[in-house]
Amino acid sequence: MTYLGGLLIFNLLLILGGALTFTNAVEWFGRRFGFNQGAVGSIFAAVGTALPETMVPVIAIFFGSQTDHSTEIGIGAILGAPFMLITIGFMVTGTASVLFSRRRTFGSEVVLERGLFLRDIKSFLLFYTLSYLAAFVPHSFMQRSIALILVFGYLIYVYKTVNEDSGEIGEVDPLIFTPQRTIPRIRAILLQLIISLLMIVVGAKYFVANLTQLAHLIGISPMALSLVITPIATELPEKFNSVVWMRSGKDTLALGNITGAMVFQSSVITSIGIIFTSWRLSTDVVLSGILAFFAAVAALFLVNFRRRLSAWTLIFNGCIYIFYLIYIFNRRIA
Repeated sequence: MTYLGGLLIFNLLLILGGALTFTNAVEWFGRRFGFNQGAVGSIFAAVGTALPETMVPVIAIFFGSQTDHSTEIGIGAILGAPFMLITIGFMVTGTASVLFSRRRTFGSEVVLERGLFLRDIKSFLLFYTLSYLAAFVPHSFMQRSIALILVFGYLIYVYKTVNEDSGEIGEVDPLIFTPQRTIPRIRAILLQLIISLLMIVVGAKYFVANLTQLAHLIGISPMALSLVITPIATELPEKFNSVVWMRSGKDTLALGNITGAMVFQSSVITSIGIIFTSWRLSTDVVLSGILAFFAAVAALFLVNFRRRLSAWTLIFNGCIYIFYLIYIFNRRIA
């Protein structure tokens, strides 16, 4: 058990190190190629750090067997990822804003590019709603049509995000791989991006594997493992990235990393599930979708009408996930 604990710490540090080097490299990538902070946070960082949780449903759907309920696990992982991000991901981001308030220019107040955040949330609500609607249409042709709409919808979202003026990235720390150079070479940036992504993916993969072994040793049930441990572990890259950016006062990048991942997960990854599975949703999955929708609408209302999003609102979102866990465990026990 001590050995497993050591491996857990090592893999956690590997993910954290990967997140630190990735945020640094992706900022330089955006700066050298002239991308705005919306493209950097909501697309490049979001898709890159979404790799670990994306691997779970893809492996379950394409390489799992029917006897171990792989399809159900894959569907749950696909629709559960955005729910985890908008609850626990937002909570971690809000907590970082409070913890680092003394070194941040605006303290604990969350300052972001309003238009970019609203587009991310609206896109997520549209794609997430279509994802659940696909489970209730009568014909497979209609389901596949919805899947295609989701993919094309994400491409349109990418085009608008890249071409919109959402502000420049701002000051960037020297590239970690070449700290002596004021303007790093593109090949050094790409090398750091690739290595940091490998650190994140490998660290997350073995962190989940070691955590699973430890859970079995100490008697944690498979249900608790699938509902709590694995999702939180695979979402670590987004959370770490957002903490790093909140610490630096780059709130748009921090939240864009999470909301962009939500858009990607609810469109591209969901389309894979719709096409290659029966796409039948359990009651637990439907409930998680309703709660995620509620959390997204609340954030949309606060930013659109009150024109602000406080750190405490983000932290409150974590309570929604806790409520969900209490409901699930009580229902299973009963």
